[in-house]
Amino acid sequence: MPEWQNCSIFATENNLFADMDIQEYIEKYSMQEDEVLQFVNHNTHTQTINPRMLSGQIEGRLLSMLSKMIRPKRILELGTFTGYSALCLAEGLEKDGVLHTIEHNDELEDMIRQHLSMSPLGKQIVLHIGDAKAILPDMEETFDLVFMDADKREYTEYYELVFPRLRQGGYILADNTLWDGHIVDTAYDKDKQTIGLRQFNETVAQDERVEQVILPVRDGLTIIRKR
Repeated sequence: MPEWQNCSIFATENNLFADMDIQEYIEKYSMQEDEVLQFVNHNTHTQTINPRMLSGQIEGRLLSMLSKMIRPKRILELGTFTGYSALCLAEGLEKDGVLHTIEHNDELEDMIRQHLSMSPLGKQIVLHIGDAKAILPDMEETFDLVFMDADKREYTEYYELVFPRLRQGGYILADNTLWDGHIVDTAYDKDKQTIGLRQFNETVAQDERVEQVILPVRDGLTIIRKR
C-alpha cells in the first residue's frame, strides 16, 4: 500500500501543529459566520458545560451549503443543542419551508429560543422539547433533509424511525460518525456510544436502499441518500 494511502486523518503528536495550521487556514479561507452565529457560538462556549458539541464554523458552513444545494421544504433535526446547526440548515430552506428540531434537554430551551429569535430564520424553525422517539411517531411530515446529532447510542433506532418519513431522493446527515477515532479503537469496544455508532455505520453500509459516504469533517459526517 502506498504510504499516502496509509495516512491517518487524526492528529498525532508529530503532526499536531501542522494540523492546527491547516485548521486555521481552512477557517480563514472559508465563509465566515454571520453576527447571529458568532453570538450563538460565543454564548454556547461561555454558558454551557460541553461547548464542543456545537457544530462550529466549518461544519456549520458545510451544513448550510448542503442545505442550499438540496433546497428542502422540510428539514428534521434530532439534537438542537443551542440552535447553531438549526440556523445553519435553515439557510437553505425554501421561503415557505419549515425546520423541525427536537431537543431532549429541557434546560436548554430558554437559550435555544433566545438564539432562534435573533435571526429571521427563527420564524421557520419549530422547536420540540422531549424524546425524539416519542415525538416522531406523531409527526405527520415528509422530510427532504434530516440532520442527526442526538444520542449516539440510539442512532440506529433514529435511522429506522426517520427513514419512512424521508422522501425518495432525500438526505440524512449523521454527525459524529467517526467519534474522535474511537470508531476504530479497540480501547473503546465497551463504550456504549462507540458501540452505537459502529452499529449505525454497519447498518447504513448494508442498507441497499441508500447511498452513503463518510466525510472526515471534524468528528465525521455521513451523507446518506435515499434511493
